[in-house]
Amino acid sequence: MGTKGVPTLPGYASYCRCVGSQKTSNGTLNGRGNTKNGNRYLAWAYVEAANFAVRYSPQIKRYYQRKRAKSNGIVAIKTVAHKLARACYYILRDQVPFDVEKAFA
Repeated sequence: MGTKGVPTLPGYASYCRCVGSQKTSNGTLNGRGNTKNGNRYLAWAYVEAANFAVRYSPQIKRYYQRKRAKSNGIVAIKTVAHKLARACYYILRDQVPFDVEKAFA
């Protein structure tokens, strides 16, 4: 939690299950627990939103294709979902409209 009970960006992304769950200490991997922490419905919603965004937004589709060239499709769609979760965090916190240029530059 940040100041005055407002969640931080990494905390929100983790709650939405948009980031990996790893326990590290001093650069060494100590486990991969807590994979089911967070809100599964938000995770599902962001993945669905990512699929629609890839289908209908040319800029987001370009970003997805770049990521898919380096890894598989599931990882690529999860990165788009993570970007959308980050954008939604800033939309809610700052009360600003969504800007695809800012989110997927």
